[in-house]
Amino acid sequence: MPQRPALAVITASTRDGRFGPVVADWFSARAEEHGAFAVRRVDLADPALDFPAAVDSADAFAVVTPEYNHGYPGPLKEAVDSVHTGWIAKPVGFVSYGGLSGGLRAVEQLRVVFAELHAVTVRDTVSFHGAHVQFREGRAQDADPAAKKLLTTLHWWASALVPVRGSYPA
Repeated sequence: MPQRPALAVITASTRDGRFGPVVADWFSARAEEHGAFAVRRVDLADPALDFPAAVDSADAFAVVTPEYNHGYPGPLKEAVDSVHTGWIAKPVGFVSYGGLSGGLRAVEQLRVVFAELHAVTVRDTVSFHGAHVQFREGRAQDADPAAKKLLTTLHWWASALVPVRGSYPA
């Protein structure tokens, strides 16, 4: 792959007072430091966002999602479902946050959704339980090794899938 693949970092929460941008900023900074991707921020709260175009132009995704009532945000479901073939043969990783589960229950549901769309979800995740406290106390950097592993895995998958993406059987 001659140029760096495009990584879309998707901020899934759209609620007033949301914490998602804090986590997305942290992860985007890690992705920039990693250096393997051209990092693009995709915020579902942006009213001018052309989400299908953002998906089409990306080679890989990091979905930054909270867990709401043991699930993921409704606006994320609506956005994901608004795109059809744009997800095919593209890797998706997750950065989740929430209470005790760290958002992992939301991630497990999202894996099923993305499998249906023929995307490849990666096993490696970054998860913050009690995210507000971790970031306030400066402990977010404890997740740096997990972020590096996720980014390395996403890059491997993106590099492997780009050459075959156009040959997917319709």
